[in-house]
Amino acid sequence: MEDAYVVGDPDGLSPLQAEIRDAVARELHAQFALRADRLELADLPEVAYQITRRVDEVLTARPTTTPRRTSADR
Repeated sequence: MEDAYVVGDPDGLSPLQAEIRDAVARELHAQFALRADRLELADLPEVAYQITRRVDEVLTARPTTTPRRTSADR
């Protein structure tokens, strides 16, 4: 998180953390709307599952790191 301060991100989150935060917030907003602004204890496993799906979408949408070049690649 310290790098986020260096690049001027005021909330101190890395770009990945900010994307995850935003995805979680969007999903929570959607879940509250679906459930008339109430979450029952019994709803929490489903809400957690849906949030996990949104986080997975964020993580799988990010570009992978570039593979290391070997002498065979040259």
